[in-house]
Amino acid sequence: MENIQGKTIIITGASSGIGKATAIKLAQNGARLVLAARSESKLQMIAKELTAKFDSEVIYKVTDVTKESDLKELIDFTMEKFQRVDVLFNNAGLMPVSLLRDGKSNEWEKMIDVNLKGTLFGIKYVLPIMEKQHRGQIITTDSVAGHFVGAGSAVYSGTKFAVRAIMEGLRVEEVGKGIKSTLISPGHAQTGLASTITDEKMRADVLKSETEAGLNAEDVANAVIYAIGTPDNVGINEIILRSTDQRDY
Repeated sequence: MENIQGKTIIITGASSGIGKATAIKLAQNGARLVLAARSESKLQMIAKELTAKFDSEVIYKVTDVTKESDLKELIDFTMEKFQRVDVLFNNAGLMPVSLLRDGKSNEWEKMIDVNLKGTLFGIKYVLPIMEKQHRGQIITTDSVAGHFVGAGSAVYSGTKFAVRAIMEGLRVEEVGKGIKSTLISPGHAQTGLASTITDEKMRADVLKSETEAGLNAEDVANAVIYAIGTPDNVGINEIILRSTDQRDY
């Protein structure tokens, strides 16, 4: 796509699932990529494969989005290499859903740290750069769980409702400054998030729903590509993806 080629794009959670699928599609379209995740071996492998296959610059930096200093270093690293940031894709996320009565507070804290604080830290360090550029786009992976609450999803949904509020606040605050705010909200999709669920029955139920849903990481990546590829005067504020084969509330 013409509006993607040459753009500098940071992707968190880039080592698997939606992040990896999006990186592949962006590399195909000539973007300059900075991949971020905790696994250096996976990042290194993806960067090497994409650089060899496509005419695209792909670099990486090991990043834990729960650490504010890591996000600052990621943005600084990108600026040192490319001198600009056109898109930040806040994609890192956790989904260890559980019933409230089980009281898995350690999992609640991890979801809040990754899903919510990770998004905020990214915004904090990239927004001043985009304001100076008078151009940029911040995309965050949300979920249909940010629109409804099901049994076991209370805390997960809480983080996703909060992300919706933050991204809407970002849109309102940055109107007229050339900065786009985009939420990508998938329904059940085969993205690997279910692996973080420790409750065996709930994990089995989610995996079954994902398998039956028909959505996969590539479907979600296509939505991200669409949002990035729109003309500068068009803001895609939210995309909700659901399978046509299954009701996803």
